[in-house]
Amino acid sequence: MRQSTHRPVPVNYASVGATKDPDLLAFPPKGYIPDEFAARLGSGNDRFEAAATTLMTWGMQRASGIRVTDIDPAPTDVTDYRGALFDHAGMPVPPPGRPREAVYTDDGTPYITSGTSVVLRIPVGPVAVKAPTRVIYVVDEPDRVGFAYGTLAGHPQSGEESFIVSRQDDGSVWLTIRRFWRPSSPVWRLGYPVLVLLQSIYTKRYLRVLHPARGN
Repeated sequence: MRQSTHRPVPVNYASVGATKDPDLLAFPPKGYIPDEFAARLGSGNDRFEAAATTLMTWGMQRASGIRVTDIDPAPTDVTDYRGALFDHAGMPVPPPGRPREAVYTDDGTPYITSGTSVVLRIPVGPVAVKAPTRVIYVVDEPDRVGFAYGTLAGHPQSGEESFIVSRQDDGSVWLTIRRFWRPSSPVWRLGYPVLVLLQSIYTKRYLRVLHPARGN
């Protein structure tokens, strides 16, 4: 479902964009738990392009059982395909220069762009946990494609998670997931074991979705 208006609200954490930092695991934002996972997806240009397209159209989340709803793209005056700029509160601000137009797949599915807000609905038994997020930045390089999203108010967690598909010099293709997080409220602190379990389950699903054995 796509909303017709953009509602700018700040993310619920500081250190916006910290998943770009190669020292994140050693020096995470204070009070946050850092994690990083990687898996080889295969090799070759076709594998890289297929994985990148799936990743950048929410295909990884959807194929893992998560519903991607309330897609709310940032207005064109605050975002472009390579990345929006954000202030200290995680609010999008106009970038310099003229923004690019949105990019679409052959079937009309829009690619993920910086500043887009979505609500991920994560199945937990008979219910679905709502997880509002905003895309903080997009990586669009010849051998690296991906994005990171940050958590918004109402998300069980506070923090940021990035997903990068990369093509190495030897032709191998990898998915790397990097994040820092903590429970977003006292209630979710009580549910810490559940959050850890869900992260483990969905990280494994993400890694499998983009593997050739899944037919991507």
